[in-house]
Amino acid sequence: MSVLLDTDIVIEILRLRDQGILTAWTALAVTSPNIFLTPVTAAEVWAGVRPREHRAAEQFLSSLTCVSVDYEIGHIAGDCLRQFSKSHNLKIGDALIAAAAIRHKAALWTRNRKHYPMPQLTFFA
Repeated sequence: MSVLLDTDIVIEILRLRDQGILTAWTALAVTSPNIFLTPVTAAEVWAGVRPREHRAAEQFLSSLTCVSVDYEIGHIAGDCLRQFSKSHNLKIGDALIAAAAIRHKAALWTRNRKHYPMPQLTFFA
C-alpha cells in the first residue's frame, strides 16, 4: 500500500503528540515501503518548524519519498480546484496534495478529510 502524508500528520509525528497517530505510524513504517509527501507538505512543515525541531524534521522528512509536482498533478489539481474551490473552499496546497495522492494511487493520511472532498481519493487510517 502507498500512503501520502498530509502536513497535519507529519506535524503530529514530529511533535509526538497523538499516541494513536504514533502507533499507526510505527506500524505503517514497518509494513509500507511507499510512504510519500509532497513539496507542499515539506514547505508547510518547514514554515512552522521550531528551532529545536530542525534536526528531527530534517531526519524525518528526508527519510520519505517526496513526489514531484509535475504537469499531470497540476492538471488534476486544477480540475479539483475548478470543481471544489467554491463549494469546499479548496486551496491550491490541498489541491496539489490531493492530486499527488490520486496520481500515485496512494491513500491520503490526514485528519482533515473535509479539506479533501474528491471522490477518487482513498484515505489511510
